[in-house]
Formats: sequence, C-alpha cells, structure tokens
Amino acid sequence: MVGTEQLSSDLRIGSDRKTGEDAARASLRAQVAHLERQLSQIVVAGYPYIHIHADAQPLDATVAGGPRLLTLGELERQRDALVERVRRLRRQSAIRAERERHARALLDEMRLEPGRYRFTRLPVADLGEGGCGVWEVRPRLGLIGMLAGWWQLTLSSGCPLPRARAAARA
Repeated sequence: MVGTEQLSSDLRIGSDRKTGEDAARASLRAQVAHLERQLSQIVVAGYPYIHIHADAQPLDATVAGGPRLLTLGELERQRDALVERVRRLRRQSAIRAERERHARALLDEMRLEPGRYRFTRLPVADLGEGGCGVWEVRPRLGLIGMLAGWWQLTLSSGCPLPRARAAARA
C-alpha cells in the first residue's frame, strides 16, 4: 500500500510541476503579446518616420526541423528581445518628437521675424507633416526686396512633377 501512496504523490508533484510550467508559459505568451501590441502602436504612431528594422533575429525553426512549441528559455529570450526593441523605438520616437518640436518653434520664429532668418529653409517633413513642401524665407520682390529688407516666409507648392524629374535626369 505504501507503494501506491508514493506513486500518487509522485503524480501530484509531476502535475504541480506541469501546471506551474503551463502558467509560466501562459504568462510569457501574454507578455510577448502585450509587447508586440506596444511595438505596433509605436510604429503606427510614428509612421513613416519610425521603422521596425530587420535587426530582430527570429528564432531559428530549422534547428528543431520545423514548427514547434517554444521552450520557456526561448520565450524569455523572445520577450527580452521585444523589451529591447520597444525601448529602442520609444527612444527613437522621443527624439523625433523633440526634433519636430524644435522645428515648429523655428517656424514660429520665422513667421515673427523673417528678416532674421534670411534664406532659411525648413522642410515640412521636419514638422512631422507629409508632403514635399518647404518653408523658406525669401526677399519679397527679388533683388529689390533683398536690398530694401523686405523678407517673407513662403511655403513651396509641394512635390515636383514627375516630368520635371525625368527631364532633369536626361
């Protein structure tokens, strides 16, 4: 009878170990899913200026001969790699936001005192806006305006026509 009690005790311990591993695996999968959502939100919010680079090394499925369940160690490595990528993209996003803030401040100063920023060019992409336009301080009436000190802030009309680019290449 003692042997039967020992066997059932061993089964319970194995079962406890199995449920603990399942819980750890579920927790790691939930963490990975949360980090992947954060990663995609950062990229979507910063598009087209924030990119996920191809520097992330995927786990090699060929080692095991094809698709398989990841071990706890592999799940932890995947989670840690995602944490690093999210941290890196957040830093990249913060740097981009700071550059845009400085560009907006420069544009405001250019509007107030165009004569102080003669021939300064500020692409709208630096402001976080789409398109090919450029804010530029120019003399109002060409050479006469430059000599008279008449400066104005203008926004270019946008992207050049495709024909002009093709003609320029030829």
